[in-house]
Amino acid sequence: MTHKVGVVVFPGSNCDRDAFNAFGSVLNQEVEFLWHKDTNLNGAEIVVLPGGFSYGDYLRSGAIARFSPIMNEVIKFAESGGLVMGICNGFQVLVEAGLLPGALLRNANLKFACKQVYLRVETTKTPFTSGLGQGQILKVPIAHGDGNYYADETTLKSLQDNDRIVFKYSTSDGEITQEANPNGSILNIAGIVNKKRNVLGMMPHPERASEEILGSASGALVLKSVIETLN
Repeated sequence: MTHKVGVVVFPGSNCDRDAFNAFGSVLNQEVEFLWHKDTNLNGAEIVVLPGGFSYGDYLRSGAIARFSPIMNEVIKFAESGGLVMGICNGFQVLVEAGLLPGALLRNANLKFACKQVYLRVETTKTPFTSGLGQGQILKVPIAHGDGNYYADETTLKSLQDNDRIVFKYSTSDGEITQEANPNGSILNIAGIVNKKRNVLGMMPHPERASEEILGSASGALVLKSVIETLN
């Protein structure tokens, strides 16, 4: 069954076409770009906020994009239970918009990180991982300078107690170690969901690991899981 995916484009987005290709060419879904000034999601059943440097990250990553007209519609969509994915810069936008808790700080080593990493699936109780296995290891790339996830103790406890930590950085055999953490994120967190579990923010790029020619196709499993949720 085919579903409609809306990929939001902000000034400075650079992974919008990657997301379009992954959902469209790889998974054969209907995909439409949604411009940041739009005020209609045009029937999208899944909304993707892609990676990049929205508005040049001039104020703070995601802080200006949060006030784009399209975000009013994204927030309404999310609050009504619609599926929203924020990838890398998209994760930052979701945090700035208050759809996800915590903050994304500068990488601990203060350097831009661009490499392949391993993720361990922490929960399958989300639309984004229901087609995966508990503890499954995914190989996906990262490309960010502000991916260091932080949250206070109360928020972390809520994330842990309610099974809302979706991905953690790990070794290839699933060990959660400091060496496997590319940016200093607390508890090695690489992705989380909101309380309703319909909004995902993740720092790694599954759309850039959607075909073997890219070095890994395991990211496509995440995208496919979202699609199958709607079937």
